[in-house]
Amino acid sequence: MPLAMNIPNINTHLQATAGAAGIFNGLRERIVNGDYSFNERLPSERDLATRFAVARGTVRAALEQLEQAGLVLRKFGSGTFVSYNTNPKQEDIAEETSPLELIETRLAIEPHIVRLVVSNANNREIRKLTEALEKVMDSRHNPNEFSSADELFHLTLAHCSQNPLLIWIYQRINDIRSHTQWSHRKNNILTSKKISLYNTQHEALLEAIKRRDAESASNIMTAHLTQAKKDLLGPS
Repeated sequence: MPLAMNIPNINTHLQATAGAAGIFNGLRERIVNGDYSFNERLPSERDLATRFAVARGTVRAALEQLEQAGLVLRKFGSGTFVSYNTNPKQEDIAEETSPLELIETRLAIEPHIVRLVVSNANNREIRKLTEALEKVMDSRHNPNEFSSADELFHLTLAHCSQNPLLIWIYQRINDIRSHTQWSHRKNNILTSKKISLYNTQHEALLEAIKRRDAESASNIMTAHLTQAKKDLLGPS
């Protein structure tokens, strides 16, 4: 299919949320759903900027987020290509995994990830974490933007572990986090009060990492995900 034919098919609701977060969410959905196939070149920054009536810098920020999420590869002089390979088995596991099972998996993995971050992250990676957290804080008034920024913050933590297998595993976790089952629940969970609490925990986590305090960082992550699990289950 000619590339130009892909552009008009972008969901019209994205135009209303065009901003880096809106463009990121829309393109991610299309990539994960297979509308853009593995190794396919995305529309150019110029074409996307025209479609969404935004500055090219806004489009560039969204593409950078997609690259950080492991969904695209940006090749200088050639364009942006889909690096996400849709796998039917992956779709099956996304359908079969409940939000509770997802949280339990994160509890098993992320406390150790932050221990590795404390041990392995260099100053440049700590700055990336700080920037990722700033995006989370800036999105605190919009649950959808907060959710996207939160996913990127946790994925950045995985990247800072410098463990390629854990990074790959966490990319799959993030894929499932964007699945419909979670999307339907997050709007009920992500109240202003809950977002404020989560951000307090995020800030404490980053401070523990900066202090190189692996024990505290691991405990904070455990408490953070335990709180998310409690919120997911609702009143007992």
